[in-house]
Amino acid sequence: MLTSGVGLAAIGFGAAALTSCAAGAEESAEPDQDRAPSETLAPPVGLAGLVFEDPGFDGQFLRALDVVPNGGADIGESFVTARRIPSGDQDAWRAEWTALADRVHADAESSRAAGQRVSANSAYFRATTYYRTAGIFLLRPPTDPGLVESYRRQRDAFQRGLELGDFASEVVEIPYAQTALEGYFLRPDGPGPFPTMVLVGGYDGTKEESYFSGGRAALRRGYAVLLVDGPGQGGPLIEQGLVFRPDWEAVVTPQIDWLLSRPEVDPQRIVLMGRSWGGFLAPRAATEEHRIAALIADAPQYAPAKSAAGLLPEEYRDQLHSGDAAELNTVLEAEMATSPSAAFALNRGMLTHGFATPIDYLRGLQPYTLEGRAEKIACPTLLCTAESDSRGNDAQPLYDAITTPKEYLRFTNAEGAGEHDEAGAAALFEQRVFGWLADRLAEIR
Repeated sequence: MLTSGVGLAAIGFGAAALTSCAAGAEESAEPDQDRAPSETLAPPVGLAGLVFEDPGFDGQFLRALDVVPNGGADIGESFVTARRIPSGDQDAWRAEWTALADRVHADAESSRAAGQRVSANSAYFRATTYYRTAGIFLLRPPTDPGLVESYRRQRDAFQRGLELGDFASEVVEIPYAQTALEGYFLRPDGPGPFPTMVLVGGYDGTKEESYFSGGRAALRRGYAVLLVDGPGQGGPLIEQGLVFRPDWEAVVTPQIDWLLSRPEVDPQRIVLMGRSWGGFLAPRAATEEHRIAALIADAPQYAPAKSAAGLLPEEYRDQLHSGDAAELNTVLEAEMATSPSAAFALNRGMLTHGFATPIDYLRGLQPYTLEGRAEKIACPTLLCTAESDSRGNDAQPLYDAITTPKEYLRFTNAEGAGEHDEAGAAALFEQRVFGWLADRLAEIR
């Protein structure tokens, strides 16, 4: 699902907004006339600054809290863990989240041994998030052994929990190029056929996280779900050495082919939802894959390549493609040395895209655009942005370019949903998105 909480207005990560869907926005527009001036309510603010001064740490903490409604974390143990970590101390971050994950995983094992299926499932799923969270700041080249460990432990915990879950589940292999991608096919009880959702995660998300950030919500509403990490994500990146590619239809089309071979899937009601970086990848796939009944893009991005220069100091931005590579790398490395946000974004980008230097990464983003392609999207489309989100700053041109029935939802700080991917407002996001989706799929019957 999510990318990090690092607030960089670069590489497609910028604020975007269109129409507000905030319930009660009109009520908050005027101060209470019966209230004394000193008692007038302060303007609404976002959820930043929950525990950490460092925005990257605080964003990742909120990201963990976002999966609480779907059983991926618990509030108390998350807050207590976060408060043990000095802001910006990445070693302490990894140690404390790993310690929590280990403790919760041990509880899961004890409950499983005692035949306490529900308790074991809950603890395994919480451990999944804590292991993933522990390794998040290790996304840098070359692949860190600690990242490999945190990934494998979160995957193992999730699969143990999945065996004890409420829905039918299979670990599957989806053909891709000359290899295969591991995935999870989950479905409600019964023969179907079910409407089916394919989820596309973000830069540093995993298919296991996608279960909590969309998959479980879909299952509870009667959908089957396919969760697959593509190249540049999760296992394909860490274990297979596969890196991101702009033509994401090459990743999604084999998934649709596989789903159409399953009798449990309604072939007329297959939905594609991308969140965070998936807000670019999913629309890109939909420009070529036309067996999709509906498309949802959260933090949608039209031409993220154009924002790549934003990571360079202003005086160098016009040199992104023409300047001396060695000089620009020196400039970027200086930025990385003084800015944790820049270091995270550039290190993560180099690792997930397979580039050796920062400038190679920024220059290599050029194919990542929907310019001249968005018009090819053939299904009803929903775009979602959040008020304080620093990604999706070019959602408006994507909305304008789409020619099929479309809708744009803007989530706000006033309703607690203004952060990246509406983190902290999972229930509200799900209510609105699945409400829109139910209406669209009803039109197909």
